[in-house]
Amino acid sequence: MAEAATAQAARATIGDSEFDRDTAVTLREPGVYGIGLSAGWTIVNAVNGGYLLAVLGRALGDALPHRDPFTVSAHYLTASRPGPAVIRTDVVRAGRTLSTGQASLFQYDDEGNEVERIRVLASYGDLDSLPDDVRTSAKPPAIPPPDRCFGPEDGPAPVSGSSAITDRLKLRLDPATLGWALGSPSGKGEMRAWFGLADGRDADPLSLLLAVDALPPTAFELGISGWVPTVELTVHVRCRPAPGPLRVSITTRNLAGGFLEEDAEVWDSTDRLVAQSRQLARVRLAS
Repeated sequence: MAEAATAQAARATIGDSEFDRDTAVTLREPGVYGIGLSAGWTIVNAVNGGYLLAVLGRALGDALPHRDPFTVSAHYLTASRPGPAVIRTDVVRAGRTLSTGQASLFQYDDEGNEVERIRVLASYGDLDSLPDDVRTSAKPPAIPPPDRCFGPEDGPAPVSGSSAITDRLKLRLDPATLGWALGSPSGKGEMRAWFGLADGRDADPLSLLLAVDALPPTAFELGISGWVPTVELTVHVRCRPAPGPLRVSITTRNLAGGFLEEDAEVWDSTDRLVAQSRQLARVRLAS
């Protein structure tokens, strides 16, 4: 009993967690922020796209009069690296219920040239002011209990090399979407999992931007190996998530011309649909 109480007390909280420290930005001048992108959110040498979206999302939440992301659309222009970066923001419109802004993240390449890594256009508001009226035909994904699912420690790494981000997360993957790990992909283009942060921090609107892009790619279940870089990602945050683990479901229906789409849904512990996303990603097909 005492051990359980100690573990509960040690849980990180919103605002005081590894995720919060690693997405913290420093205001340098009006609209300009500095950050050191953490190597803890990488897959091999590339910084995870969901983590990057949360970083820019935090900067926009500071620059805009509203704090909660409602819709965020990002174009990934070049691969980001761990290390120093600059974010430049611009307030496009400040309205009564919604504010819109844009932001770009820049780094220097090996020749000392400034390179734009990612560009975002987003609208922010106040999620707590929304009416509590839900009319939906959507249903939470059917995922076995966490103790009947599997984490990254139970199987091979998704791609060769370091995947530091898996140490930051608590993922429990649905066995029905793990055929790729056993050499027998289902061909269905589905991925489902329980999602949380490893230090126990509960989800908030900002961490939802990470959750939609934190699972292994659906391409693995289509029999395609190797990582799948994001070209464009749009996230809609529908409400503030309740405490507890999230369930994430991602599906792909069409792979053509070396590109596929991924549609994600994120559900909270009260069976509320809290975020949705769609991304276009590139796949490297065998020649």
